[in-house]
Amino acid sequence: MNQEDIEQLARRETLLKLAATGALGAGGILGLVREALSAGNLPATPGFRRLKGPVGVDATRASIGLNIKPGQTVMTGEGGEAVYVIGPDAFLQREKTKVTFEESGGVQVMRIVTGKVLSVFGKPRDRQRNLTLATTTATIGIRGTGCYIEAEDARTYFCLCYGEAEVTPKGDPKQKETIQTKHHDHPIYIHASGTRMIVPATVINHTDAELTLLENSVGRWPPFHGGGIKY
Repeated sequence: MNQEDIEQLARRETLLKLAATGALGAGGILGLVREALSAGNLPATPGFRRLKGPVGVDATRASIGLNIKPGQTVMTGEGGEAVYVIGPDAFLQREKTKVTFEESGGVQVMRIVTGKVLSVFGKPRDRQRNLTLATTTATIGIRGTGCYIEAEDARTYFCLCYGEAEVTPKGDPKQKETIQTKHHDHPIYIHASGTRMIVPATVINHTDAELTLLENSVGRWPPFHGGGIKY
């Protein structure tokens, strides 16, 4: 870690401590955080940031700051919820959800086995980054995206909140679609079978405030926000 990184971390910790004590007031901390985000001075802290109820990583109970590594599975029980950061990406995992993170040969796969998760992904600086979301009914290639997924056995709900994604139904890859949105423009269901496997849906169960929380946790603002770092 070089001197610039150390100084950035020190500034971040100072802001967080002042916010926790209320010394800056609501307006003051918002202004400073906005300025720091715009300057890129809030590097993401990896691991769990918030926990509620039963949350585990493989056979271990999750704790604040615990990192998630390739090959591990994050599970939330009834009433459980978790916010965590992995690299440039951040996640809000709701109750009764199981997500596995895999990596092999440069390919990263986030496998949503069941449940509900809101995710924001950093725009890849390295064009070779290969990142795919997988459910029982679909594979979704993403690029600098915010998205919400609800995974069931027979269908997947997918809202591309902003960004670009390539959606491929597992039951019929020929029905693949490339989607680009700016603000929840094209939510869909991807079904396991049927003549038309990708069908329109409505926006459900996630908010702009939650997306902003996740983007802020990795030092960014969402594209629909009026200022700060955008894609």
